[in-house]
Amino acid sequence: MAKSNLVIVESPAKAKTIGKYLGPGYQVKASMGHVRDLPKSKLGVDVDNGFAVDYQPIKGKEEVIDELTKAAKKSDKVFLATDPDREGEAISWHLKEMLGIPDDKTYRVTFNEITKKVVNDSIAHPRAIDMDLVNAQQARRVLDRIVGYQISPLLWKKIRRGLSAGRVQSVATRLVCEREADIKAFVPQEYWSLEANLARISPNLGQFKANFYGKEKKMDLNSEAEVQAVAQAVQAAPFSVKSVKRQDKQRNPAPPFITSTLQQEASRKLNMTPRRTMSIAQQLYE
Repeated sequence: MAKSNLVIVESPAKAKTIGKYLGPGYQVKASMGHVRDLPKSKLGVDVDNGFAVDYQPIKGKEEVIDELTKAAKKSDKVFLATDPDREGEAISWHLKEMLGIPDDKTYRVTFNEITKKVVNDSIAHPRAIDMDLVNAQQARRVLDRIVGYQISPLLWKKIRRGLSAGRVQSVATRLVCEREADIKAFVPQEYWSLEANLARISPNLGQFKANFYGKEKKMDLNSEAEVQAVAQAVQAAPFSVKSVKRQDKQRNPAPPFITSTLQQEASRKLNMTPRRTMSIAQQLYE
């Protein structure tokens, strides 16, 4: 019996669509995200021994892991088609290590869009797993664990049990504290603005507002007395245009969304939570 090729993706929805595009020579299965991670009950990182990590299968994934292991052994080639990002690259590496897939059977592919042309082109041009991306994800995960496991117990003692702190929360907390210190150290300073309602001499040309700038150079008004002095000086004199400055300005379009800006705009304009935003983004991608 001829062996088929195995394609492993993260999402079951992708698996069905990609399976239709590739045809009967390929078997497409989903890993449902990560299959192994650092243990929850302990640090899982040997700080004194080169930061060696203790990866363990994720609880509840036993059936998925067993199914993928059997399918990989029966296949000629295994195409790891997890998401085209740092996290997806790490998932592919974890799958290879955990399923015991040999190097000569391992092929890494990515899909920037789920269309028949892109899927078939990607399968025809596989590459090796990018260990630089994998190591970047591992460094991030290890840092999360080292920082979080040392700071979280402090939060449990001082605030409330169950709170978590890590790489992101710790830096964000420091930024908030530094900003709070700046606010407390701020010395209030009085300032005033002065506007004049002007109308053109010719009829029916409308009115406009002019802001006080200064004489020769910009002048700040820091008290009511200074404002009254300027107002009295100009009330009796006619207003005239001394010069007109024209210049061209270039406006650039907003850059494409990244995860953070997508969540910010969805929250600001649509009042959506980050979880819902990312769920909809994933559905659109699939």
